Amino acid sequence: MLGAHPEVFAPAEPHLLTPLAHLGYHERVERAPYDPFVTQEALRELVRQLPRGEADYLEAMRAFTDGLYGKLLAASGRRLLVDKTPAYALVLDFVARLYPRARYVVLTRHPFAIWSSFVESFFDGDPEVAHAHNPLLERYVPAIGRFLRERPVPLVTLRYEALVQEPEAALAPVCAHLGIAFDPRMVRYGESEGAAPAARGLGDPVTVARETRPTTAFLGTWPQTLAARPAGLTVARRILESLLDEDLAAFGTTRADLERELAAAAGTPARPSPRLPRTRHALERRLLVALRRNIQQNAFGRLVRRVRFLCDVLLR
Repeated sequence: MLGAHPEVFAPAEPHLLTPLAHLGYHERVERAPYDPFVTQEALRELVRQLPRGEADYLEAMRAFTDGLYGKLLAASGRRLLVDKTPAYALVLDFVARLYPRARYVVLTRHPFAIWSSFVESFFDGDPEVAHAHNPLLERYVPAIGRFLRERPVPLVTLRYEALVQEPEAALAPVCAHLGIAFDPRMVRYGESEGAAPAARGLGDPVTVARETRPTTAFLGTWPQTLAARPAGLTVARRILESLLDEDLAAFGTTRADLERELAAAAGTPARPSPRLPRTRHALERRLLVALRRNIQQNAFGRLVRRVRFLCDVLLR
């Protein structure tokens, strides 16, 4: 929607800042193709020797990202650039240090609606495989919740539910925050002649491309979707147990509300997942889910991974 504004360029999610955060100084990468322990110690020693310490290090990182962002923006002919990579939520401390004067827009949604969408879009509706591969809510809700409470940078919050129901009203404070005038083409993002076409990234490839404007079709569907699988609500309850009340409050809900909704969902008629068309993505997704499920159930595979990890540690 922001990319449909004539002054804003929104390329596909570049995932540019996350690896910079995990070079070793601010964050750690345990599965990097280099020794993260040695890298971290070396970088910290390097930063200690810089005249201005961390400030010089961040300035160098910013010069790199500014160069790439600047070339993208210049080629687009627009005034603002949006980087909407979701994984930045997991390195927000670094991002806020790197760009303290950027304008941040924090989009939140009902936690279990996020989870349901994630499971359906990328794991063929299998919540156990999805959770084993990526405990999404346990990672993102605390990180974003703390960011919203501490507010280390200028930001505006936006609720998905409000955005799809009343997009004009929801976008007004966002436009004011960004210093741009509201443009109706933002709501008709898929049909505006004057706007750049939406960039395809690594996000949801199933439903996003089918829509040309905000839709309320997915509001309130998560209880039926989770109830369609035997483990759906069980995994959801397990997730809720690990989340803190203050983080849930930052997302606009409470533990009591979510517990009540889960209890009601248990008696809700299941809503079977729609059958995907036989596209390349659908076939690849089903294959990946089958492989992940097999790995989870394979005790020998877990043993092999554990031995490899121990050997890796000993060789260091």
